[in-house]
Amino acid sequence: MAAEQELPEIKLDADNLYREETVTDGRSGSIRMMIPVTDSGERDEQRSVRYEGYTNLMTPAGSLPIHFELDAEDLAQALAQFPDAAKASIEQTMQELQEMRRQQSGSGLYVPGQDSPGMGGGGGMGGPGGMPGGGGSGIQF
Repeated sequence: MAAEQELPEIKLDADNLYREETVTDGRSGSIRMMIPVTDSGERDEQRSVRYEGYTNLMTPAGSLPIHFELDAEDLAQALAQFPDAAKASIEQTMQELQEMRRQQSGSGLYVPGQDSPGMGGGGGMGGPGGMPGGGGSGIQF
């Protein structure tokens, strides 16, 4: 029998704790406020609140979560930055997916949901696909 592997110690960093609060309009997305706290749970005034935006992009393969940081001093600034930051993050995600698709098409690997080489599909994005295993086979551009 193989020797048992020792599991790593999983420990929270007591000097880097945050309380999470989320605000949403219930439609377009949400902003997560990461409020720094001490190990006693009190607000740590020495560190700034961090703001993170979340939205979803609907694709033929389903919902694609989009996450981005907002460089804001308060919630009002985070709300004002949300549209441009979301758009930039979506554009970057689409570029990354196109690059993965380009690399995948030249790899000679068959990806479920794609037409097989030589089957008359020209390497199109057929079928419902999805993104299991980090692939981008179901995203259509």
